[in-house]
Amino acid sequence: MEQMERLILAVPPGQLTAAGGWGLPLAHLAYRAGSGPHLFRANAPVAPRGGLMVIDDARLTGGGEAEGFCNEVLRECAARRFTGVVCRFLTRPTSLMEDITGKLGELCRGRGLACYVSEPYGISAPQAKVIIPTALSGGSLRGRLEEAANRFGAGRLAVWADRVAEDFLLPSPNGAGAPLTAEELKKRREACGANVFFSDELCAHYFTYMAGENGHFVLFDDAGSIQKKLRVAKSLGIETAFLPYGELHDLLEALVGKGKAE
Repeated sequence: MEQMERLILAVPPGQLTAAGGWGLPLAHLAYRAGSGPHLFRANAPVAPRGGLMVIDDARLTGGGEAEGFCNEVLRECAARRFTGVVCRFLTRPTSLMEDITGKLGELCRGRGLACYVSEPYGISAPQAKVIIPTALSGGSLRGRLEEAANRFGAGRLAVWADRVAEDFLLPSPNGAGAPLTAEELKKRREACGANVFFSDELCAHYFTYMAGENGHFVLFDDAGSIQKKLRVAKSLGIETAFLPYGELHDLLEALVGKGKAE
């Protein structure tokens, strides 16, 4: 596969040693914004060093001031020699988080650090790059990325290549499916013996089956579909992709185009 300019492995703390053997930049899924707000780091046998700091907001509650939190982030970047910050904030946006992302974008730019934010914060953090997830249950990935490029500019975009495996009851009332493990997906395919098709719009594989009177639609990724998503992104001028190591470790040889370094 013709690679994007920059592939980054997003790595949980416990998989740092294994992921490091691939020779790609690492984004450390080891930080969260907690009450205060304050920055918290996960305990792990190997402390993160170099690469990008990834911060989630799953446990952030209440208010507070952005400045103190941003200073904590910058101190940790200096101590761990991080090259930038990824604000992967996935809960409902708040004014506090908008302040944090906006200020971090400015501070990182002033210090020569990269800064990435999740899509809802692309407007509040104009100095940061914006991460667009590739997972879709409807519509078109190309259309989705084109809309984001028109809104933010293709040069500001990066993609997060989640590996999808979901079972949707038809009709789906809210567009959400039930997540499947790799083993569950395999068993479901074998049990129903359905033909597998590929959606050019979603850039994902799918099959359908009946369970009693209920129809089901199963959407899933493999190396080929992830490659297609990255090619679509690259064709639109998007040069950076985050690959979640925990989901994609068994596909990396196909995606990266080389074997793991010994």
